[in-house]
Amino acid sequence: MNRYPFALRLPVFAAPMFLISGPELVLAACKAGIIGAFPTPNARPIDTLDVWMKQITEGLARARDEQPAATIGPWCANLVTHSSNTRLPQDLELVAKYKPPVVVTALGSPKPAIEVVQGYGGLVFADVTSITLAKKAVAAGADGLACVSSGAGGHTGSLSPFAFVSAVREFFDGHVVVGGGISDGWGVAGAIASGANYVYMGTRFIPVTESLAQAQYKQMLVDSTVDDLVVSAGITGTPASWLKPSLRANGLDPDNMPAAPARQYDSNQSIGAKKWKDVWAAGQGVGAIKAVESVAEVVQRLEAEYRAACSRLASLSQPVGHRDSRRLSRAA
Repeated sequence: MNRYPFALRLPVFAAPMFLISGPELVLAACKAGIIGAFPTPNARPIDTLDVWMKQITEGLARARDEQPAATIGPWCANLVTHSSNTRLPQDLELVAKYKPPVVVTALGSPKPAIEVVQGYGGLVFADVTSITLAKKAVAAGADGLACVSSGAGGHTGSLSPFAFVSAVREFFDGHVVVGGGISDGWGVAGAIASGANYVYMGTRFIPVTESLAQAQYKQMLVDSTVDDLVVSAGITGTPASWLKPSLRANGLDPDNMPAAPARQYDSNQSIGAKKWKDVWAAGQGVGAIKAVESVAEVVQRLEAEYRAACSRLASLSQPVGHRDSRRLSRAA
């Protein structure tokens, strides 16, 4: 399997984020040379999803015509394959129509997407939070795994990113994306060095000018640190990482969260009636956010940090004794 089928400026996904990622963010990410992704449930009703996918495919076609020498990243659709999502067949029809190069499945088995996506030559990645789920996804035929680890924003995992990648590489040689608290280019380099192919980066792209996040949400991220987070299943039924100030603003006590409700991820239902519409999530990389910027500015900084980290790794790859002797000779 080709570990790197895409020409990218950086091995990074602008991760699909519920209520945050839309066509503008996806297009900006792809034009900046990374993979732009969005969850299909963000587009409601189904006619809106058709409009969004058309906007993305046509926008990228124009970008390739206007910037033939530029690195344009592929786009990615994130499907909810949980049994409660009654709109999944309609989403898959639009996936077959617009053919996103990458599809990430979440909250369920990747099986429903595999025949459709692999049928047109696309790749299916399964969003997983444990080794057990990872093995099931591989057995189902997934091309890749999106290993959601401890520190991730929104629906989060409990494993260390490094431990997760190491364990997955014991039985899987396909594409691996890892996410969880990675917010700068140094972290991207570390994840790639650990054995991942790509990095999921969500929180870093919430406070960009192209995201759907409210201005107050973006400013809260600028003002917050890792101490302002709490993990709870009390909002959606699945453990997720929430901003404490947002919970308090909505009458919730971060130290006494409600019991987990039944999980319900039906894209045919209105978002307006859901209590998670007004509470805001973030991952442990929140402290790296200092300002609201464009995607292009964020990616430019990430690239500089990533190149510096790779150079540092290369300089440290020589045996320790050799480095020490060379340092002593320069000092003399």
